Amino acid sequence: MHDSRLVPSASLLIPGRYCPADYRYGAGALAAPATLHADSLWIAGGLYGNTYAFRRLEEMFAAEQSESALVFNGDFHWFDVADQPFAEIERGVALYDGTRGNVETEISQPQAGAGCGCAYPKWVDDGEVERSNRIVERLQDTVRRFPGAAARLAALPMYRIAEVGGVRIAIVHGDADTLAGWGFSQEVLATRDGRESAAAAFRSAGVRVFCSSHTCLPVLQAFDGTGIIANNGTAGMPNFAGTPYGLATRISVAPHPQALYRTRLGLLNVEAVPIDYDSKAWREAFLAQWPEGSDAHASYWRRITHGPSYGVELALRAA
Repeated sequence: MHDSRLVPSASLLIPGRYCPADYRYGAGALAAPATLHADSLWIAGGLYGNTYAFRRLEEMFAAEQSESALVFNGDFHWFDVADQPFAEIERGVALYDGTRGNVETEISQPQAGAGCGCAYPKWVDDGEVERSNRIVERLQDTVRRFPGAAARLAALPMYRIAEVGGVRIAIVHGDADTLAGWGFSQEVLATRDGRESAAAAFRSAGVRVFCSSHTCLPVLQAFDGTGIIANNGTAGMPNFAGTPYGLATRISVAPHPQALYRTRLGLLNVEAVPIDYDSKAWREAFLAQWPEGSDAHASYWRRITHGPSYGVELALRAA
């Protein structure tokens, strides 16, 4: 599936690094007929319980003039352990198309030994893995206070097949083979083996575009004559150093005037659109749920306030 040097062995069964068998579907399953058709398709992964990012994204999506669709492709819950933000995200996301990520899977139907279900690779340190496992445990307590929420989340599919302008698009959370796969991460796509594995997945799935988010850093990777991988990073956190906004992927014949970067596939524009949510209000809401000394604060506060050590120039990659 990927370069074995970059992906941890499932046989280790370490919570947070383990990828359950139930997460796996294989690229061939994505050759199914499209069930979603639109002129403009928005995909937002990694909302992470940021209600301000959700509201701003709704406003941006509502401005579309053509037949359009918005898909939340997993991990829309994460930091929203308090009842009010969890309820707002749950009600809001349910109005649109969606897939489940590892977060929704593990808070709705926990898998033995999975922990957070992130399947973290070796370059992620053990402390972050352990903190993520504890964040999921808190979210599991939250979802129990909302009758019916776990069943709704568990019923979400692991992937969706869409079509825009006659082009088939696979919307996944992780990669072409598994819900928590890292094959579409910017790290793996920086390697020759990673790009060759991804190119083979286009053929197996019979699609021209893969949209994902699980690995938290954005990358828009073109494959000459084959297709495009669009990983939006996160919709609910900064994606680049010194920036405050989240990102959504948008696919349409008509370009978006605010797109940060894009590449083309025939007549289609595949682009990253900034979600310029109220970052000050979001920081206050985050601290109310995850004060200094908490697990999420230790793992994410620096990124929320300063962005990751990753530049926008690294995200757009030619074939």
